[in-house]
Amino acid sequence: MFFRSTGLGKTELTAHIDEAGGIIRKGDYLILHVATTDPVRWKIRAAINYKDFLAVVRSALKISVISFVLWPFRAMKPAKHPGDF
Repeated sequence: MFFRSTGLGKTELTAHIDEAGGIIRKGDYLILHVATTDPVRWKIRAAINYKDFLAVVRSALKISVISFVLWPFRAMKPAKHPGDF
């Protein structure tokens, strides 16, 4: 996965879900652990509350997202870079 931040300009971070942390529950939040690998090695954590989680689920119910998830052949070829996102 890729990350971009307005604070980092055009810098793009390559990352993956940190298998050691993954997603854990801490009180009223889910904590998502992400590890960047390029150009720097950082550990990023996002705290998601219930309202945020519902917003993610609502966003995931769009036809374009559902078709992305349900198209099984997508995993058989390398992913194309999303360009300037």
